[in-house]
Amino acid sequence: MNQELLQLLAADNFSDAAALLEKLSPEEAARDLSEAGDKIIPLARALESDTLAEILVLLDPPIQQRILEGLHDDELQEVMEDVSVDDTVDIIEDLPEGVARRIAEEDEIFALFKERKFSVLKPILSSMNEIDLAEVFEHAMEEDLPVLFRILPKDLAADMFVEIDSDTQEKLLKKLTDKEVKAVMDELFLDDTVDLIEEMPANVVKRLLAQSDSETRAYINEILKYPKDSAGSIMTIEYVRFRPDMTVEKAFDRIRETAIDKETIYTCYVTDTSNKLIGLVTAKELMLAKKDAVISDIMEDNVIYVNTKDDKEDVARKISDYGFLAIPVVDDERRLVGIVTVDDAMDVIEEENTEDIERMAAILPAQKPYLKTSVFSIYKNRVPWLLILLVSATFTGLILNNFEAMLSTALLACVPMLMDTGGNSGSQASVTVIRSLALGELTTKDSGRVLWKEFRVSLLLAATLAVACFAKLQLIDRLLFGFEGYTVVPCLVVSLALFCTVVMAKFVGCMLPLLVKKMHLDPAAVASPFITTIVDAVSLLILCGLSAWILG
Repeated sequence: MNQELLQLLAADNFSDAAALLEKLSPEEAARDLSEAGDKIIPLARALESDTLAEILVLLDPPIQQRILEGLHDDELQEVMEDVSVDDTVDIIEDLPEGVARRIAEEDEIFALFKERKFSVLKPILSSMNEIDLAEVFEHAMEEDLPVLFRILPKDLAADMFVEIDSDTQEKLLKKLTDKEVKAVMDELFLDDTVDLIEEMPANVVKRLLAQSDSETRAYINEILKYPKDSAGSIMTIEYVRFRPDMTVEKAFDRIRETAIDKETIYTCYVTDTSNKLIGLVTAKELMLAKKDAVISDIMEDNVIYVNTKDDKEDVARKISDYGFLAIPVVDDERRLVGIVTVDDAMDVIEEENTEDIERMAAILPAQKPYLKTSVFSIYKNRVPWLLILLVSATFTGLILNNFEAMLSTALLACVPMLMDTGGNSGSQASVTVIRSLALGELTTKDSGRVLWKEFRVSLLLAATLAVACFAKLQLIDRLLFGFEGYTVVPCLVVSLALFCTVVMAKFVGCMLPLLVKKMHLDPAAVASPFITTIVDAVSLLILCGLSAWILG
């Protein structure tokens, strides 16, 4: 190491020391960095990421490990982006599991797999989260899936299996032996098993049921009887149940005996001899209570619950509103039959929000992610609404054909502006109302209050837009561009038509979703495109009517 570099390091001047290293060849820089002693980490962090990447591959494994351990996650990511996959794989082979996991991305995992370096790959995969593993499996070649699956510990493999998409699940199941399928089924929670069966083709379902025990099959059949959108269809039977006369000590014994098969043990439920729900107790309350305390004395008896027939979206919203980790599900006689957990509630909310967004864009809801949906399926989801809107636009054409002769060129030129403003105004109101309905902030009983509020808003907006429209027609279209026909009276007609259009659009936008909700249909189905079509036709009628009245 040269004297200048030694002096800079002794003064803790790492930025200048790094600048000096960057002037050297990679080999020389690697040699000097290796000799930096206890200054190696701050010196490495001061280097540019691309420079450190060049140096890193030339260092001895112990030095590589030391540097990688000393870098923050964001610094490490920048450096490893400049290291090739092959070089990263070579580095990983000499690293302990914890460090290797920090730099092993998807490409490195597939490279290790391709080279059959399973002794290196297995600890990396075993230390990964099931969500990250699922992403790896979804991008793997179909023929590689069973080998990757067999590398994983049994419980992690089952957790990962739940997270992968249905297409990958089907491919994997076809490659696994009956024994391996049974091992997966044994590790799955019942609600995950039901979800799996609902998404698989008949031949795969038959195989899955064949590998399940009779008790599990009975529970699956029971859950499948519930309506698709009900709480019963998403509940699980894996919960902890106590009797009211149990002591806290016995309650803990029961948790230890049964917890391994339960989806959640934080909230435990108390039932009587006929299995009616009478209370609940949390793990926190159990831990703070005395061993000889009786459950009936510490339980919460004012339990919030849902019925098996309740809409699953309402159940998910209730879990969100109350901040529950789970909510009990009872039958018509208030007997506890299952629970809905927060992870299932989140899935329901995501699914419903996605459906609403698709319907608001005039698209039939898709069942698969975009990249996994075929071109023809996307076509089928989009074409029905487009055809409906195409036919509905006929009314707009009829109005223009009937009134074209009485409309001047200036008035015809303002039609797009009028229709666009009306459509946008209606969409604003409809989106606000639909969102409030979805969140439970509004009900159909609030129609009067909504109408009164939107009416006042529409007057303010309409007045502002009408004044702006008149100024635009006079100052920009007539004076700046010199367009003919924009005299005061036609401009007033257009501005007045715009005022009426905005008021009308706000009325349609806020009331149509409420009306559809009253009919027990999905308000999102009448959102932007449908409302825009209605507003377009009515705005033309307003313009033509005002023209006939004022201009004769």
